[in-house]
Amino acid sequence: MNYIKDPYRIEEKSFEIIGKNIDESKFNEKELLIIKRVIHATADYDYSNIIKFSDKAIESTLYALKCGSHIVSDTKMLEAGINKSALKKVGSEVKSYIDLPETMEISRKCNITRSMAAIEIAIKDEKNKIFAIGNAPTALFRLIELVKDGMVYPSVIIGVPVGFVGAKEAKEELKKLNVPYIVTEGAKGGTTVAAAIVNSLLYMIDR
Repeated sequence: MNYIKDPYRIEEKSFEIIGKNIDESKFNEKELLIIKRVIHATADYDYSNIIKFSDKAIESTLYALKCGSHIVSDTKMLEAGINKSALKKVGSEVKSYIDLPETMEISRKCNITRSMAAIEIAIKDEKNKIFAIGNAPTALFRLIELVKDGMVYPSVIIGVPVGFVGAKEAKEELKKLNVPYIVTEGAKGGTTVAAAIVNSLLYMIDR
């Protein structure tokens, strides 16, 4: 059988194919890198139309990473999907608070989702400036509330939760905030998308 074995060539070839099937002129260079990596991870060209960037969102994220800011993920799966080697090179860390005993206690006492409780705990660490949410709309809703209350000042919110209940609405609320954001419009998104976005941003510094 004849097939490509080199992982770098596979990625390069994938990006070439993607570039031929989307309108690259709609994006600047950094946006295009993110769009292509998300499509590479999902095989879904729709993301070239539904990923939206606020003004200076990428620049704000890169600056935060270079300053050693940490990343909060809404799930352990997203935490696992972020490239640890790239994180180490930029001096950053990623953490999900979803499984902490404190998270479970707050969730039970306050009758809220664990994802919401995890966000409440995460904002207590001032190093946590980059929030990546790919699974739980309630986490994004709670983060938005905390921003409005002046409890946290994120450098960027990557809001790409997937689902039919609350995901679209949470992302629309995020776009109303005076906070840098990267979102997927509608129901699409997910952990894979969030990881692809974060990794693409890390690679901009690392490579």
